[in-house]
Amino acid sequence: MSTIRIFKKGSFFQPSDDEPVRAVISESEHAVVVAWHLKTGQKIPAHCHPKGQDTWTVLSGSGEYCLDAENRQTIGAGDVVIAYQGQMHGVINDGEESLTFVSVVSPNAGYQLL
Repeated sequence: MSTIRIFKKGSFFQPSDDEPVRAVISESEHAVVVAWHLKTGQKIPAHCHPKGQDTWTVLSGSGEYCLDAENRQTIGAGDVVIAYQGQMHGVINDGEESLTFVSVVSPNAGYQLL
């Protein structure tokens, strides 16, 4: 188990012009904590985690969150968004500022692109 308990956001939320930045903050047998940074127009494609849950806490910006194949909903700073086991999710930053959020995923959740 890591002895580090406090992590500074400046170490993880770094923008990139190519792809959204996914930076693992912490990984254990209990959870994987990931920092995400999406510039305007960047997206995380629709996917699911067949064996676990993915919970996002949005820190800044906004985007169109994929609820299923036909439905989208705007998410923004302060929202907590949960994709339960096997539920489709993804996001596109269609806002004017960077979209940043922290994702907490069940360990060994798997990943399936949809």
